[in-house]
Amino acid sequence: MKHLQHCMFLCVLGVSALISPASGADREAPANYVLGPDDQITIQIPDAEEISGKAIRIDMRGNISLPMIGRVQAGGRTVEDLELEIQNRMKKYLLRPEVSIAITEFRSQPISILGAVQNPGVHQLQGRKNLFGVLSLAGGLRHDAGYRVRITRKLEWGRIPLQNATDDPTGQFSVASLSIKSIMDASNPTENIAIKPEDVISVPTGDLIYVIGAVHKSGGFVLGENETLSALQVLALAEGLDRFASPQTAKIMRAAAGSSERTEIPVDIKLLMSGKGQDVPLKAEDILFIPTSAKKAAAVRGLESALQIGTGIAIYRR
Repeated sequence: MKHLQHCMFLCVLGVSALISPASGADREAPANYVLGPDDQITIQIPDAEEISGKAIRIDMRGNISLPMIGRVQAGGRTVEDLELEIQNRMKKYLLRPEVSIAITEFRSQPISILGAVQNPGVHQLQGRKNLFGVLSLAGGLRHDAGYRVRITRKLEWGRIPLQNATDDPTGQFSVASLSIKSIMDASNPTENIAIKPEDVISVPTGDLIYVIGAVHKSGGFVLGENETLSALQVLALAEGLDRFASPQTAKIMRAAAGSSERTEIPVDIKLLMSGKGQDVPLKAEDILFIPTSAKKAAAVRGLESALQIGTGIAIYRR
């Protein structure tokens, strides 16, 4: 399951690479966008050819260096603030300087990626990235990740371009969720949307079904969105019974509503495997327990001991 999900995720990254780059409108920032290190700006000043029209990268200390006026602190300022600062300095050389600044690359703004990813936390967006690009930035999905992603965006960046997007009660954020599976199978690649600075991406853990006891691979298995698994399907994921299993006395341990205790539901796995019974659907957080047959284990261990003694004698005689 883990390897399958990983492969599917890599396929999605391939799909995401096919999506066209952002348009100019995609790069528009809100009026209160704060410039930071590695952002790139273009300054337009009529009658100042040394400066006008050239792309300038803000250095890691937040500064830019301009002909005529030298070093200017750009980091920590809005575009309007920086325009005013450059305009005041240019008054030494021009009578009525007109300064306009456009942000050509956003590279300094943080995004938060939370939940079931390999490296959750705050990451720098560093240019345009789509949803699965930033999930890759966080190391990809964990094996226990669910099948929906929730995105929260400040409204100053516009509403999230998804059909189910809604404004939160405070009127400050746009909130939406989407199915990872719909992009994984390329049924709706347009949901692989561009991510904006200060977006919060949450990947909840998925619902799990567990199998323990006399199986080859015990553990939890993630339920997909709207997916159900039966007892035999979960047993197949657990790579089958081990040689000491007592499948006819298996049971499902299910959480009781409003209680910390679990109810036990007997299930004859041996009968199901023979095709004579109806397979049993499991619910999220169910535990399928396959007990060990003490009699079978004792018999097998006795046979192994006998074989070891016989082998020892054979070797000794030779």
